Amino acid sequence: PGALGGGPAGGFQSPHIPPPPPGHPGPARCLPPPAPRPPGRGHTGRVGTSRSKGRLAVTVFIFRRLLQSVVVMFAMTLIVFAGVYLVGDPAQVLVAPDADAADVERMRRVLGLDQPLWRQLLLFFANLSSGDLGMSFAYGEPALKLIFQRMPATLELVFAAMAMALVVGVPLGLYAGLKPEARLARLVMGASIVGVSIPNFWQGLVFIFIFAVILQALPAGGRGEAVVVLGIRSSLWTVEGWTHVFLPALNLALFQCTMVIRLVRTNVREIALLDFVRFARAKGLARRRIVYVHILRNTLVVLVTIVGLQLGTLIAYSVVTETIFAWPGMGKLIIDSVYRLDRPVIVAYLLVVVAMFIVINLVVDILYSIIDPRIRLRDSGGS
Repeated sequence: PGALGGGPAGGFQSPHIPPPPPGHPGPARCLPPPAPRPPGRGHTGRVGTSRSKGRLAVTVFIFRRLLQSVVVMFAMTLIVFAGVYLVGDPAQVLVAPDADAADVERMRRVLGLDQPLWRQLLLFFANLSSGDLGMSFAYGEPALKLIFQRMPATLELVFAAMAMALVVGVPLGLYAGLKPEARLARLVMGASIVGVSIPNFWQGLVFIFIFAVILQALPAGGRGEAVVVLGIRSSLWTVEGWTHVFLPALNLALFQCTMVIRLVRTNVREIALLDFVRFARAKGLARRRIVYVHILRNTLVVLVTIVGLQLGTLIAYSVVTETIFAWPGMGKLIIDSVYRLDRPVIVAYLLVVVAMFIVINLVVDILYSIIDPRIRLRDSGGS
């Protein structure tokens, strides 16, 4: 104190600030205590406010998507109802070939087809509010029950196909993106072009001819033995089930695999030229870390897009594969229902598929903000 403030020990004496009197606590101890920070200010308040705004944005986004889905399903129901109504008369398909006009008219009254279209549509929406999508004309059971009975077979086929596409497509796309001039990479890209060009139905027939007829290694159709594990009935729990699901899943996965290869390759080549990857190389990070942490991780947004959108596409377009391989799923059911003009089953199938598309797209949009912090769901304009 003497050296700096002119205390008893002497030293520098400021001409403007006199030394404190003896026993005084000094200028440092005379300062008033800091004012308390008001609530809601500072770092903690800002974090809490941003989190509440984020939750509100996600809630508004989900609510808006649900309203859009209601409009889409309503419009789709109108279009399907009008289309099936104009295509033909289900009563003429369901009666015996030798039935006369009186039998056809009686069948129309039993099915409620003698009512005008607007009355049938109002009755359908009234039943839909209670979860009833109508009775199947051909099977005599609730249409929604038939859809749910066939849904597990379609889902296990779709998930098996998507797993095949990702397991094969991601490593090949990564290799082709990291070494675009290698012979194997060029071979992979050439094969991907061939895979995109082959028609799905012809490809399935070739698989049956090779693996089931010539080699006799795999069955040509059917689902195989299905068992219940953890409350889920599936043929994927048995070896026989896998022998039945392999060919249709391979037929369904080939086109998706080529898409995964090409998209992953394109994104890997773009990301490898970005500044943060060059900086990671300059820091001397291991090549494995650069590839799997910095490059592959940033392709997850693209992979989520592929898995989300193509998962819905596989569910909707598995009709051809299920028909060729006699797979007892929703696709086979909708084909049989179209042949018989089974209007309740057709409408129920399309409603279920549209609902699955909406849920999948909503989950994908939310996963975007989790995987990539730069993407956030906003109140205005979606994601």
